Amino acid sequence: MKAHDGMYIDGAWRPAAGRDTIAVVNPADEQVIAEVPAGGAEDIDAAVRAARAALPAWVATAPAERAARIAALRDVLVARKGEIAATVTAELGAPLPFSQAVHAGVPILVAGSYAGLAASYAFEEKVGNSTVYAEPVGVVGAITPWNYPLHQIVAKVAPALAAGCTIVLKPAEDTPLTAQLFAEAVHEAGVPAGVFNLVTGLGPVAGQALAEHDGVDLVSFTGSTAVGRKIGATAGAAVKRVALELGGKSANVILPSADLAKAVGVGVANVMGNSGQTCSAWTRMLVHTSQYDEAVALAAEAAAKYGDRIGPLVNAKQHARVRGYIERGVAEGARLVAGGPEAPREQGYFVSPTVFADVTPEMTVAQEEIFGPVVSLIRYEDEDDALRIANGTVYGLAGAVWAGDDAEAVAFARRMDTGQVDINGGRFNPLAPFGGYKQSGVGRELGSHGLAEYLQTKSLQF
Repeated sequence: MKAHDGMYIDGAWRPAAGRDTIAVVNPADEQVIAEVPAGGAEDIDAAVRAARAALPAWVATAPAERAARIAALRDVLVARKGEIAATVTAELGAPLPFSQAVHAGVPILVAGSYAGLAASYAFEEKVGNSTVYAEPVGVVGAITPWNYPLHQIVAKVAPALAAGCTIVLKPAEDTPLTAQLFAEAVHEAGVPAGVFNLVTGLGPVAGQALAEHDGVDLVSFTGSTAVGRKIGATAGAAVKRVALELGGKSANVILPSADLAKAVGVGVANVMGNSGQTCSAWTRMLVHTSQYDEAVALAAEAAAKYGDRIGPLVNAKQHARVRGYIERGVAEGARLVAGGPEAPREQGYFVSPTVFADVTPEMTVAQEEIFGPVVSLIRYEDEDDALRIANGTVYGLAGAVWAGDDAEAVAFARRMDTGQVDINGGRFNPLAPFGGYKQSGVGRELGSHGLAEYLQTKSLQF
């Protein structure tokens, strides 16, 4: 797609208030492929004012009509699926088949799920002598990350639209072209002017202005825990609602009764997908001491098969960060059994699929979110030891448990301080709530729980 040189505000592309721009770099070859405006507080203010002006009419729009607009949006995304995949591959670096299946395919599923929910959700219920209404919270400021650029947008915009909210989106500066393509799709789907608005810009400038704006009723942010703390503090000071989907350090717990080869293979694949740039990736593989050596060999073999099949990391900063973590793992005594810090190519932000053995729970690579293709194998002695290790970080976003039968895995998963757990390789469900415990965030995305984040409650007594 051709990059727009303006902001999508009040149903039209408008020039930015300033002249600053952001260079969009293809991480596979480090070449600049486009430039987009770097918006500031003035652009954010214009977008918020447009969203505020459009709010009364959108609130008054019947849920069935809101559902129809979301369904139309899904249909546009389906029609432009190839263009979406190519755009994500160009600015994020994901291999094209992965972009087609995941980066383009999953948002289509999510948009479709909210088209259904907008039409069927109980926005009104009787409770004794009261009528309880679920009403839109108002204007939403959505700040999204680069790692799943379209999915994260749809996971915020679709439920906000279903709820009757209007939106201002500030996407990640690394992947603004996907956001611009989404704005085109919104326009083509016939969403009324001002209901959705897009401002591209830097996080500390445009993102901060959006979070602080007194015309925003709810800030929905996905990104690092450090930035999430700042946004939460800003919103709290203004008594403003906030939804935060933050970092993770997820445990992949393999109980002795599990199919070890399958659990290890799927676990490595989970981390290598999207080059490890997934907040819910199962980066800590917990294996019973009796099976540990076999698991290490299986993991090393599985990682080696990926080789050139994974894409680059998103930018030079992330590339240096991940390589630094690998070097620190070696320095702290972890044993490399696959990959390492050396760049596998002369050009592009590539990191080799990396597997560490002999990792102890207190090591940096076992505690901090690396956000790269790095798996750490940790041995445990019994289930209580495994649970202590699994719960032994500040995060609690996602995880997995493998066992000989589902009941055994469920019993362990129920004891984990984790928001979402896959049981024996459970499949993605766009209707299941996603979000974390502890410092992995506040609130939930996807399904009816994700819709509820954008609603507030009013009761009338008779």
